[in-house]
Order: sequence, then structure tokens, then C-alpha cells
Amino acid sequence: MNKYELAKKITQLDGLTNEEKASLVELLRSQKKYGLVWEDKPEEIETRLVDELPVLTEVQERAIVSDSPDAPNHILIEGDNLEALTALAYTHEGKIDVIYIDPPYNTGNKDFVYNDSFVDREDGYRHSKWLSFMNKRLQIAKSLLASGGVIFISIDENEEAQLKLLCDTLFGNNNYIGTLTWESTTQPINAGKAKFQLQQKTEWILAYTNNKTLKPNFILKEKESKSKTYTFKGKLGPCRLEIIEKSDAGQYNRETMKFPILGHYPRPGKRWQIGEKTARFLMENNRIEIEDGIVKKAIYPEDEKDSIKYIPFWSFLSANDVGSALKGKEELNNIMGYDVGFDTVKPSKLIKELILHFKSDSTILDFFAGSGTTLHAIMQLNNEDGGCRKCILVNNNENSICQEITYGRNKRVINGYTSSEGEDIEGLHGNNLRYYRTTLLSRDKSVKNMRQLVRLATDMLCIKNDVYTEASFCGKHLNPNIARYFDNGQGNRMLVIYEERAISLLVQLMAQSEDDGIKTMVYVFSPGADPYTDDFEDVAERVKLCALPSAIYEAYKRVLPKRKPKILDEALQEMKTQAEAEANVQQTLNFGEENDNTNEEGGEA
Repeated sequence: MNKYELAKKITQLDGLTNEEKASLVELLRSQKKYGLVWEDKPEEIETRLVDELPVLTEVQERAIVSDSPDAPNHILIEGDNLEALTALAYTHEGKIDVIYIDPPYNTGNKDFVYNDSFVDREDGYRHSKWLSFMNKRLQIAKSLLASGGVIFISIDENEEAQLKLLCDTLFGNNNYIGTLTWESTTQPINAGKAKFQLQQKTEWILAYTNNKTLKPNFILKEKESKSKTYTFKGKLGPCRLEIIEKSDAGQYNRETMKFPILGHYPRPGKRWQIGEKTARFLMENNRIEIEDGIVKKAIYPEDEKDSIKYIPFWSFLSANDVGSALKGKEELNNIMGYDVGFDTVKPSKLIKELILHFKSDSTILDFFAGSGTTLHAIMQLNNEDGGCRKCILVNNNENSICQEITYGRNKRVINGYTSSEGEDIEGLHGNNLRYYRTTLLSRDKSVKNMRQLVRLATDMLCIKNDVYTEASFCGKHLNPNIARYFDNGQGNRMLVIYEERAISLLVQLMAQSEDDGIKTMVYVFSPGADPYTDDFEDVAERVKLCALPSAIYEAYKRVLPKRKPKILDEALQEMKTQAEAEANVQQTLNFGEENDNTNEEGGEA
């Protein structure tokens, strides 16, 4: 029976509403003929996110702030990455230039935890659990990528095939850039283990973009070549000259290539290298010059801009060039001063090789941060080329890794440290690192909950606007229970108003202050979606308004697990009420027994 016939039968079923029939038909229609199919395995965090929503709150005592006003603000988030990604869906939607992740490889050797339990090789739903886990996170990650952004995902043979199909589904096969091969080890394995199998010495890094038609934002390094000089003063400016005469001998004797150019014929035994049509084009475009009586073609710098040779973005990354997993382990232990116990660590040179192909002010996200190699690599790269790249790391702090290793490593890199070999390493001081935790709040939209969300979301607003310095507003110190004002002194300004009754006074203060042409981002608590636009009419040209928490709810709605429709909840409650009524009726029919479990008003005691 085909799908159409099945759909007709569904519409004829009794006992179902039209809405239920429509849902079944849509489900039937949406089934794919080709693609990746797996058994969805819900996570405990998903269950929590049905009724709660996450915010990011700063752990201020862990902030590392540079003296440099130009220092980039890097962010480390401690918490489940599904919670963190949901929060970032508000602060960074469409703003991430590069994502690099090194997710659990699901080897079955206690490297992948699902619902607080390790997934081993004998688990019948091993691959389904991994795909469910990755799918939810990659869906949100896609929404964070800029239009020309690129995501790199490290993986090995255990899930590479499944990951490729999953990414084809999420990003589109047409947005697949390619797969890089990294030589992760150069060490031979134990002979007994290698006896009956091939030794795997490489891992893969899958690369996808959000929209290939816009072209990925790769920046290739120019290949060194003999520099061309433009020393002749041509009709259009400095240029170089190229003789267009050629020997006219043997089988290449061509009379058709002997014609006048600006009144000059080829010399005896010579002919032109160009045809008459080409010569006419060059003359019309001032590309012919006469030097010492010799006819030459003028070549200007703009004529050769597309002929520059570039070093390609190689698909094979040799361990000799970017380091192996062993080098990554040694690098980490050397920074920390002891053996951390991590055996598979990405070397910073590997991450640098990926990141250097993007603009020097890129924002990079790694939501499987591990030991924090990505941030380390970015700070190194900024130090080398004067860039201002920003990094966001997420780590769930399992076994205190986020606090002790991810944060500890990069704190040492910023402040400087003594290596395990006794060498004093100068710190990369021109960086700020801010530490956040995820916190869950109720999704119920009571006024009390909404006010709490706005207050706790202030740290997220600082991240969103990249402004962290609290300041006086128009020369006045604000009561933090009423409003807070932030100004980084470089054009980023933000006013968060918790008490809407203070709007008129704040507007008055702003109207009385000098207008320097810089707009202030103003967030106003509002029960609805109106940011009190009319109240700001007198300073409308000086502000950009946003109503909270409406904007946060809207951003979260696109990524949070869907709640049951209210109509379904009501139906379930009706069913429950009916069942209880039937039970009460049945109880009154039990002759000889007294109904003594009700109070005076007939309800349950």
C-alpha cells in the first residue's frame, strides 16, 4: 500500500479529531526515503528544559581582566552544553564565525556519558544515543553560525560515517566543504593488538558551512614568489612591459600574424604573438606602449590581481607540522606542571592551523572544551599576528575539569607560569577571561518569574553587547535594584531598566546630557513586547530599545524543547477529573460502606 492510500485510510478513522488525523498524515508525509534514521533517546537535561530555561551568571571572582583596553573578552561557561547553547541562542544567534568541537568519539571505552551513565560497546542503543545527543546540539550550533561561518568537527572511525550523514541532514550536503585528515599518532601500537587489524593513525575533521553559496570565509596565505615590479610609466600609470614579438621561423611561419600595430610592423624574421583582434582590444584599452622603437604590451597591477598564487588549505594535517595527540598531552602537562591524566589532547598547533584561515577578529566557539586547547590556540594566534579573536568555551565540569583544567590552564597561559621543565613562560597578558555558570529558571511566565529572569539575564546582556564595565549614568549613580548602566569607553553602552516606573526620570537625565552621537542599547522590563517606545520619544535618536524578557523568550522558543499544548493539558486534566468522578460514583455504590473521605464541602480531604 502506498503513502497516499495510507493517508486516505487515516482520514477515515473513527475516534480521532481532524487535528490528530492531520498530524498522522504529516508524519507519514515527512518520512524520508533516504537518510539517517535512529531511535531517539531523550536526555534528562531535555526533560528539565521543558519546564525551565537557562541563563548565564558570572562567577566574578574568577574573572581575569587585562590592563589593556583593547583586550578581547573570552568566555568560559561551566554547565551542560545543551543549556549553554540555548543561552547562546539569545546572545550569539548568527554571530559565530567558526565553531570547532571535539565531541566524545563513542568508542565504548568510557568516553561518552549519557544521562549520567557511560555508554559501552555492548549497549544496543549506543549509536542512537550518540546521534540523539549530537543532533540536539548541532541544531542549535547551526543557528549560531554566521552566514559564511564554518563548523569543524573532530571524529574517528567509530562515528565518522554516522556524523557525515547527520551533518548532511542538518547543514545540507551542498554545504559540505570537505574532510581534513589529521595524523593523530606516529606511535606503533602493541604488536598483539595490531596482529589482526589495521592500525588507525589518523582522525578526521569534518567541515561544513551554513551557506556555501555565500562562500566560506577562508583566508588563504599568499605563496611567496618573485615580486613583480611596475617601473614603466604607462598611459594608465605604473606598469611593466612585455615584448609581444616572437621568432617567425620554421613551421610556425604565419603571415596572418604580421600586421601593423600603431604603425609598427614586426621586424624581419619576427611576428606578433597576438592576433589582430587582440591587438585592437589592447590598443583601445591603452595596453600598448612603444619603448626604444619596440612594440610591447603594458601590464598593470590590477591586470594580475587574480593571478596571485596561494598556499592551499591542505586536507592532510601532518603530525610533524601540527603535532600529534601525544604532543597535545605533553603540551598540557607542561603548562599544568603535572600529569593531568588526559591521553587524547588536541595540540594547539592543530587548532591554530584551522583558525588562521579566518579573519583576525573572528568569534570562535568550542562547546566541547575539554582542556581548553581552543582558547590557548586563539590567544597564541592573536599574540603572533596582532589579531583580536574572541573565544567562547563550554565545559560541563565533570570531575571538576572546567574549574581545575580548562580554567586553570588558560589562567596560567594568561598570567604566565613555570613549566614542568622549570622554564619561566611569559603570560599572554593582553586577554580577558570571564567565567560563567548556567542557572535554570522556571519557564512559567508569571510576573515574578519574568522579573527574576531579567535581573539574572543581565550578565548575558553584557556578553551579548560585549560590555562589562559598570559606570555612572549621566553623572548619577544608579540604584542597582532600579537600573544598571554599562560603558566600555569605546562606544559600547548599555542601560538595563528593572523598574519601569523609573523610565521617565532616566529619560529626563539622558535628555539633559550632551549627545555625543553614540547610541545606548536600552533593555526595559516589560510584561509584553513593548519597550515603552513612547516614553523614550524625546531621546529616540539616542537609544536602541528592546523589551525583556520577551526578546529572550522569543529566542529560546526556537531552540527549547516544545511544551505540551495547553489544550492537551486541559484534555488530560478533564480525563483525570472524569476518572475521579467515576471512582467516586463507584465508591457510593459499595453498599454497607460509609463514604468518610470527603470534607464538608465535598472535596477531598
